[in-house]
Amino acid sequence: MGFMRFVTWLVTNAVALAVAAWLFEGIWFSGPTKGQAEIEEKLLPLLVVALILGVVTAIVKPVLTLLSLPLVVLTVGLFLVVINAFMLQLTAWLSGKLDIGFHVDGFLTAVGGAIVITIVTWGVNLLIDR
Repeated sequence: MGFMRFVTWLVTNAVALAVAAWLFEGIWFSGPTKGQAEIEEKLLPLLVVALILGVVTAIVKPVLTLLSLPLVVLTVGLFLVVINAFMLQLTAWLSGKLDIGFHVDGFLTAVGGAIVITIVTWGVNLLIDR
């Protein structure tokens, strides 16, 4: 993966995470909640969490998808939303272990966040490809 492709991938994940955190009270970063201080203190954690989410999705998701293939087929792919929600919760857990300050409160919030992240990532990729 070239450097620009990596940066594009990282920024796309960061934008998707930021939108999910903006839309859901249960997805949040520790620290200030307004103004320049919020941007300054949360930009690096946002990029690190985007990197963690990308790595978790690249490594863990294919294994879970393969193991749950009968459920994915049975639900016509809807079980992938559950897997994506788990990826988001796993990312929050790892972020907590690394003291990054990213939180996802509850499974339903993770499902909503996963849906938003998927849609935003798809939309950003569509814009970039054009």
